Amino acid sequence: MLDRAISVVALSLAAAVALTTAASAQKKYDPGASDTEIRIGNIMPYSGPASSYGTIGKAQAAYFRKINDEGGINGRKINFISYDDAFSPPKAVEQARKLVESDEVLLVFQPLGTQSNSAIQKYMNAKKVPQLFVATGATKWGDPQNFPWTMGWQPNYQSEGRIYAAYILKNFPNGKIAALWQNDDAGKDQMKGVRDGLGAKANMIIADKSYEIGDPTIDSQIVALKDSGADIFMTWAAPKGAAQAIRKVAELGWKPVYFIGNVSTSVAAVLKPAGLDNAKGLISTAYIKDPTDPVWKDDAGIKAWAAFTDKYFPDGDKTNNSNVYGYASAQTMVQVLKQCGDNLTRENVMKQAASLKDFSRDVLLPGIRINTGPNDFFPIEQMQLMRFNGESWELFGDIIAGEVGH
Repeated sequence: MLDRAISVVALSLAAAVALTTAASAQKKYDPGASDTEIRIGNIMPYSGPASSYGTIGKAQAAYFRKINDEGGINGRKINFISYDDAFSPPKAVEQARKLVESDEVLLVFQPLGTQSNSAIQKYMNAKKVPQLFVATGATKWGDPQNFPWTMGWQPNYQSEGRIYAAYILKNFPNGKIAALWQNDDAGKDQMKGVRDGLGAKANMIIADKSYEIGDPTIDSQIVALKDSGADIFMTWAAPKGAAQAIRKVAELGWKPVYFIGNVSTSVAAVLKPAGLDNAKGLISTAYIKDPTDPVWKDDAGIKAWAAFTDKYFPDGDKTNNSNVYGYASAQTMVQVLKQCGDNLTRENVMKQAASLKDFSRDVLLPGIRINTGPNDFFPIEQMQLMRFNGESWELFGDIIAGEVGH
């Protein structure tokens, strides 16, 4: 009798263990995920003053179509829902609410613009929905203690500012700097990076002017900055303002050492409209390969990107590095979803996004790797300087890391 009782208990324990194992192997889903689908939200300025960035969303949609054609991620197809906010923060809030509350997306991926992301950050964190790999380099996206549901992707603006400052101190220690910056968190971050990087020599900045992204012209600011007597000029501007600045500087016959923010280095969207001759000599930074640079003509990664563009995004401009950016960020998103396996909860999405180790795919510059951790929400922290030769950007110097603390 006792033996039978023991065997019944043993069987019961075995059954309980089997049930527990089965339960732990079960798939876990939050809104936006199922056995067949992963719904991803996105907000882009397809219209308005920053509409040239809208091509990023189109490149991402094309890449997710490619992934779906290849069978999806762990058997699930991506449903990419992308809305226009016209670069307007109130519209961004409206679209974020629609994505979370009506479309019930698992996460919002790469919403673009510092002001738009600032407008939705508290809402996304209150709802505990990932605001993941935001398309802006403001330093505030790397604050997991206060905003654990928000993470950046590209190098932050302060790091970029520090990199320019280090180059100026080494090569133009007696230079006089004038700067044009966008009047928002992005522009302020970039100026802070330059000032911090210059340190005791921050007084090298002898003039600076801000502008609003909706301003029809920035001519008066450029004239005033030229009149300051500066021989080094920096612009922290979205593509439209950056192109206007390049044209006006040339028109005035001003020949400063000219630095331009990484977000406005597109040959197609900025330099061609400004005039390629006018852009000759510009200095900026890079972390992704530029398809216009002949050095990559036989590169396997750029060949893979070009083949993808031909098949899935034939309308995409191959001279526009915003399309390369969209491809690279979408590849990072796919990697995170692969790492999630069958645990497609919002919490696990953020956990996996904060667990990227030496990730690199086709179009990041050699030596640049994506690394994140629970206290490191800055995926890309390295860049390389480059100079425009009148036709394409040429890289020079070593890969440099900006020193903004986590």
